[in-house]
Amino acid sequence: MEHTLFIELSLIIAIGTGIALLMRILRQPLIIGHIITGLIVGPTVFNLVTDNETLTIFSDMGIALLLFLVGLGLNPRVIKEVGRVAVLTGVGQVIFTTFFGYLLVSALTDLSTTATFYVALGLAFSSTIIILKLLSDKKEQTRLHAKIATGFLLVQDIIATFALLFVSANGSGGLNAEDLIELSLKGLSVVFLLYIFTKYLLPLFTKTISGSQELLFLFSIAWGLGIGAIFKQSGFSLEVGALAAGIALSQFSYAQEAASRLKPLRDFFIVLFFVVLGSQLDLSNIVEVLPIALVLSAFVIIGNPIIVMTIMGLLGYTKKTSFKTSLAVAQISEFSLVMLLLANKSGQISSETLSLMTVVGLITIAVSSYIILYDEKLYVVFEKNLDVFERRKTKPENKKQHFNEMLLFGYKKGGLEFIKVFQKLKKNFAVIDYDPEVIDHLETSGINYLYGDMTDLELLEEAGINHVKLIVSVVTDFETTKFLLRTIEQVNEKAVVICHADSINEAAELYEIGAGYVMLPHYIGSEKIGAFIKKNGLKKSEFRKFRDKHLAYLQSHFNEEKENDA
Repeated sequence: MEHTLFIELSLIIAIGTGIALLMRILRQPLIIGHIITGLIVGPTVFNLVTDNETLTIFSDMGIALLLFLVGLGLNPRVIKEVGRVAVLTGVGQVIFTTFFGYLLVSALTDLSTTATFYVALGLAFSSTIIILKLLSDKKEQTRLHAKIATGFLLVQDIIATFALLFVSANGSGGLNAEDLIELSLKGLSVVFLLYIFTKYLLPLFTKTISGSQELLFLFSIAWGLGIGAIFKQSGFSLEVGALAAGIALSQFSYAQEAASRLKPLRDFFIVLFFVVLGSQLDLSNIVEVLPIALVLSAFVIIGNPIIVMTIMGLLGYTKKTSFKTSLAVAQISEFSLVMLLLANKSGQISSETLSLMTVVGLITIAVSSYIILYDEKLYVVFEKNLDVFERRKTKPENKKQHFNEMLLFGYKKGGLEFIKVFQKLKKNFAVIDYDPEVIDHLETSGINYLYGDMTDLELLEEAGINHVKLIVSVVTDFETTKFLLRTIEQVNEKAVVICHADSINEAAELYEIGAGYVMLPHYIGSEKIGAFIKKNGLKKSEFRKFRDKHLAYLQSHFNEEKENDA
C-alpha cells in the first residue's frame, strides 16, 4: 500500500507538472490545469487514483494551511473594517440566491421540493479555497475587495456547516433544536478556550517559539492543523477552524515570519486539493444534464455577482469595489458538491441531480477563474453600465491614495536614515517592503507601511503613487528600479525619485529614465571625505573630531538595529 501511494503520488505530481507547464505556456490559470489533472488521473480518464482517502487527507491539509495563512494576515482592525459588510453580504447573497435559484430550478426541472431546495442552496455557496488561491496568485489579499470577499465567503462557510448538518440529519430522520443548541454551545466553548489560551498562556512562550526558526515552523503547522481539527471534531468546518487559528496568532510578532515559511508547504498541498476535486467530478451524464447545467451556470456567473453588487451598492461602496468583490461568487463551492453528495448517499436526491451540479461546478469554477484573472479589463468594459450599483455618496475606501506625501521602497541598506528625515520633516509617509521581519518591526514601531512588491501595479496605486511628491528606493535590484522609474514617469511626472545604482553606467541609465538623484554607495563616502578635506585641510585634530562623530553615529545606528532585531 505504501509503495502504491508513493507511485500514485509521483504520477499525479508528474502529470500535474506537465499540465501546469502547458497552462503556463498557454497563459491559462493554473487552477484549471490542476482540475484537469484530477480528471485525467481520476475515473473519468485513466483511473490512476486508488488511495482516495490518503490524498483527501493531503488536500485537507492544504485547505487548513491556506485558511491558516489567511487568518495570519487578518487582525481585529481588519475584521472591524469589513465585518459588517461581510455578514450582510454573505447572509444576504445566500438568501437571495437560494430564493431565485429555487424558482429557476423549479421552472427548468421536475425535481422534488427537497431536491430543488438542495440544488438552489448549492448554487448559493461559493468556493473559499479557489477564490483565496486566485487572490493569492494575484497578490491581492490586502486589497479592500479581497478583504470583503474573504469575509463573506467565510460567513458562507459557517452557513454551509449548518446546511451540511441539516442534510445529514434530514437523511436520518430530521433535525431537532437540541442538535442546533449543542453545535452552538460547542462552537462558543471552543472559541472561548482559544481566546483564553492565546490571551494568557501563549504569550508566555513567545520568545521560545520565535527564537528558533525550526521550532516556529513546527509550532505553526501544529497550531493551524490542530485548531482546525478541534473545530472539525466539534461539528464545524475545517476552514473555519484553520482561519480562527490564524486570527488567534495574527497579533503576535512572529506571525509574518510563520506565514512566509509555510507558504511553500501550503502551495504543494493545495495543488493536491484541486487534483482531488477534479478526480471526484462525475461527468457520466454530462450530455443529458448539459443544457440545464449551462442555464444554472449562467445564473451563478451572472446572477450571484449582481446580487452582491446590489447589496454592496446599498451599503455605500463604489461600483469598482462592488464589481471586483462580486466576482468571488461567480462559481459554486466544494461545499455544494459535498452537500449534494451527502444527500445522494442518503437517498434524498438522484444521481442525475448530483451529475447536474457536478457539471455546474466544473463550468463555473473554470469560467470564474478567467473572470477573476481579467477583472480589471472586464471592469473597463462594463464600467459605464455599473452606475446603477453605486449610490451618489460612497464610502471613502482609498484613504491611503491621498495620505502619503512620501514613499520609501525598502527598509534595509539605508532606509532607516530616510525614515528619520521624513519624521523630522513631519510629513506623511509610508514604507513598502516584502520582508516579513521588516514589516513586523514597522508595525511594532507604529510606522505606516504596505506589505508587497514594488512591481505590483495595484499596490503602487493603493500607496497613492499618483500623488506623492518624493519617492525614495533603497532597493538594489537594477531591473526593478527601472520598472519603478518608468511607472512613475507615466503616472506622476512631478514626483522626485531618489534611487540606488551599483555602477556609473547604471546611474546614467536611471538618470536618462527620469531619476532625480541616484545614490552610488561606492562614491558617497569618497564625496563626503573629499568635501571634508576641502573644508578642514589635513589637520589630524580635525580628523579625530570627524572620526569621533562618525563612530558615535555608527554606534547609535548599531544600537537601533540591535533593538530592532531583538
